[in-house]
Amino acid sequence: MTYVHHMTTHNITPARGRLGVLLPGMGAVASTFMAGVMAARRGIHPPIGSVSQMANIRLGRREEDRNPLIRDFVSLASLDDLVFGGWDPISPNAMEAAKTAGVLQGGDLEEVAKELEGVVAMEAVFDEEWVSRLSGVRVKAIPNKWDQAVALIDDINRFREENECDRLVMVWCGSTEAYQEPSAVHASVAAFEQGLKDNDGNIAPSQIYAYAALQCDVPFANGAPNLTTDLDCVVELSKQRKVPIAGKDFKTGQTLMKTILAPGLKARMLGLRGWYSTNILGNRDGEVLDAPENFKTKEMSKLGVLGGILQPEVYPDLYGNIDHVVRINYYPPRGDNKEGWDAIDIFGWLGYEMQIKVDFLCRDSILAAPIVLDLALFMDLAHRAGESGVQEWLSFYFKAPQAAGARDAEQDVFIQQTKLKNTLREWMGEEPVTHSEVG
Repeated sequence: MTYVHHMTTHNITPARGRLGVLLPGMGAVASTFMAGVMAARRGIHPPIGSVSQMANIRLGRREEDRNPLIRDFVSLASLDDLVFGGWDPISPNAMEAAKTAGVLQGGDLEEVAKELEGVVAMEAVFDEEWVSRLSGVRVKAIPNKWDQAVALIDDINRFREENECDRLVMVWCGSTEAYQEPSAVHASVAAFEQGLKDNDGNIAPSQIYAYAALQCDVPFANGAPNLTTDLDCVVELSKQRKVPIAGKDFKTGQTLMKTILAPGLKARMLGLRGWYSTNILGNRDGEVLDAPENFKTKEMSKLGVLGGILQPEVYPDLYGNIDHVVRINYYPPRGDNKEGWDAIDIFGWLGYEMQIKVDFLCRDSILAAPIVLDLALFMDLAHRAGESGVQEWLSFYFKAPQAAGARDAEQDVFIQQTKLKNTLREWMGEEPVTHSEVG
């Protein structure tokens, strides 16, 4: 049978020329991301974990048998066209950052060593007040926050020119900042700009990077649980400048497992009494999160997941009385190989109790690196498609996804995946897939 398309195709500008990927925080995640792209470009390792590179997308009805790769279906920047840059308060270049992080083993690093050495970190806007466990040594000696923003804008423009980039994107890969709530300075772009000039103590470094990016028409994605893209002033600026934003906090290890398991329990209407999660982590991220004020930022991101999926207000008998506990312990011997333990207490028919135990020995940066790639490519696509504001369709990649409207963002990873693919279908003039056909 003939399949009729009713959707309106987005007018997407082709991905011609070079795409600069700017990374505030060139530590374990950023250096692993760059090394992986460099290895993929040389045909050494496929980009495993990257939906934009590895996944297919079904179009139309099953009998049509149209199932191209996503990267062949939509106009994404090629891996060969990516240029890397960023800022770091500690490491002078991506190679030194990779060595310090200790994620990649011998040969994997040697193969791309020269290329990584060529990614020189710019001096960072950094404030130990927000990350008390790190000492910045490669920091801009600029006391005023407005002047810091101007310096970052200069960095961005210089990078664009020197590397002959046609477009740029920025993905925050820096540390988790101390916990904060929005304040008056975040209420509007005008208030924020005045706050920068007044050196307001409520303005964190990540917010200055987001401001600088948007002023340079650079899409910004927030990979940490910091209060950054989810501020009224940043949302306002992104709409003013017609530049997309997305956040927050890369969904990698334990929370990825939660968003896979919890929808399964809910699908079968099994009850949940408690979910105890503990992590041991020994990299720079673990060291930063050892500080209580930084842990609280991460804890709030991790704790929000179950309520969003299980809807206790809709299913009080099943999910109205959950004890959800999250712990993170800094344990240097683990390095980047985080261990996430979950003790899950569920109940079923006649209230009988059961338990699930999960011990995920994951490699944190190995799981995060392909997320950085996908966000960079999809945020660039969104910008070329004329999108602005919060890109809720990218919730798939975040622990605490930001909503574009008044309702909370979707947390169920399977619904998030459907939303991501259906958004791509819609932009390309294809019908959404509902799996409603017979056969």
